[in-house]
Amino acid sequence: MGVKFFAYFVVFVAVFSAAKSDPDPLQDICVADASAGVKVNGFACKNDVVVTEADFFFSGLAKPAVINSTVGSVVTAANVVQIPGLNTLGVSLSRIDYLPGGLNPPHTHPRATEIIFVLEGELDVGFITTANKLYSKSIKKGDVFVFPKGLVHFQKNNGDAPASVIAGFNSQFPGTQSIAATLFASTPAVPDNVLTKAFQVGTKEVNKIKSRLAPKKS
Repeated sequence: MGVKFFAYFVVFVAVFSAAKSDPDPLQDICVADASAGVKVNGFACKNDVVVTEADFFFSGLAKPAVINSTVGSVVTAANVVQIPGLNTLGVSLSRIDYLPGGLNPPHTHPRATEIIFVLEGELDVGFITTANKLYSKSIKKGDVFVFPKGLVHFQKNNGDAPASVIAGFNSQFPGTQSIAATLFASTPAVPDNVLTKAFQVGTKEVNKIKSRLAPKKS
């Protein structure tokens, strides 16, 4: 598995380095300075004098994450927030772990195409085009699948064992819009009369969905 995974990872890096969608850097490094308060299509650059190897390192994808979500999946991101050295480089990764029956709900990445490599388990995956056509496939350990930039997509573990994937993105900060949460848990809220008409349901059903998706108060 180690050699095979490394080969796929090299392909990830090669493809996304050659076709990154974020703006090309105009210097060797531009490590993100999140405290600067200045953003021009990315983060301001940290002074090279205070840059260290730690700015280019992250170990958070090595092990499965603890899953306690209602949908049975969790995403561990490795983007410019976790790795400041990715600033301006146009690449990032995530790890997604799924319980048996777990779902990564329909969502989009407005700034990136996504490619996944299955580490463990079996998944049903798919995306929907702007012509409302679904492309879906069952994939297993060692398989790769691509979700085009901006299109609604999902992954569902229909197996009886946990599953995990590594996802690559051609953006340092792909962004994620979960369709259900975007529509039913926004702040301020989308008006009920918009949702009832769009989904052809009553206000009672809309409020029930909103209550289930509302952030839990601590």
